[in-house]
Amino acid sequence: MVLSSPSPLRTKKTQAIGIPIIDLSLDTTTLSQRIITACQDYGFFKVVNHGVPIEIISKMEEVANGFFFKPASEKLKAKSNPPSPFGYGCRSIGFNGDVGELEYLLLQANPDQILLHSDTFNVVSDQPTDFSCAVEDYIHVVKGLTCGLLEILALGLSLTDTNIFSRFIEDVDSDSCFRINHYPGVKTSKTTHESNKPSQSHQRIGFGEHSDPQIFTILRSNDVPGLQISTVDGLWIPVNVEPTDFCVFVGDALEVLTNGRLKSVRHRVMANMSSRSRLSMMYFAAPAMNEWIFPIPQMISPGEQRLYKSFTWNEYKKAAYSLRLGDQRIDLFKCHSGL
Repeated sequence: MVLSSPSPLRTKKTQAIGIPIIDLSLDTTTLSQRIITACQDYGFFKVVNHGVPIEIISKMEEVANGFFFKPASEKLKAKSNPPSPFGYGCRSIGFNGDVGELEYLLLQANPDQILLHSDTFNVVSDQPTDFSCAVEDYIHVVKGLTCGLLEILALGLSLTDTNIFSRFIEDVDSDSCFRINHYPGVKTSKTTHESNKPSQSHQRIGFGEHSDPQIFTILRSNDVPGLQISTVDGLWIPVNVEPTDFCVFVGDALEVLTNGRLKSVRHRVMANMSSRSRLSMMYFAAPAMNEWIFPIPQMISPGEQRLYKSFTWNEYKKAAYSLRLGDQRIDLFKCHSGL
């Protein structure tokens, strides 16, 4: 169960609503309009016909499952020493008391950093070369997908510089990272079956409510359910993920860059009540640590006010991770804030 500060969103019911599904084979004009609409209405959408080879996805899942199915004593060798957010973690989310019903690997997505921390791969895999190659290949193609989507997004916003968002991610010093979450399946028994009725399972959280601090998050998961997103009025929407889909989340940094036109989406994962494990892989697209984040002038129409202050990604990251998972971290940098 995630421990976090109370939020009115937690008291809202769950409701099935159509999630935007965007076919990337559409013409650019239609595509850009649909992406903008999805980001404005939900801060979230799914993409199909994305062109990411299934072989690369399958290989990444294979090596990830190979790690998570190891004995706990072996997995613990991948914990960061000295302690840091990177490496292996189990239940603990951050350093402020939040916990979840999962285990995970968090890796830096920069190719140089992957090489620098190759010792991690010697621990997580019997074939460390296979693991590092799978990670590099997966990050490479998903980064390309991310940048392509951000450029189409900029086009849809009628920005003069259509590389204005993707340039953050292409930077060699980008702080992007790659996280693999594993939600173990429950052991099936008569007792378990009786105790896991829907009314009770909805009270258990696998990963608590939050928004992502970065610009964009690209998620791929298997077909075990659990992911939910919140609408602006606080309704929770279950997201049914197909193995061929990618899910795209608007992050806090993109909300700031667009002066609030695109809203970062709050989301959570319910506890896994299936006998099968849930595996999800997230690419968090972020700027370099010293990069300044502020509302793009073109996004402030005549008569509108600037909603957010200027800050470096390092400043926002420090502030975000000093708070609890469910806190509204972006509010610290609104222009009316005391900071």
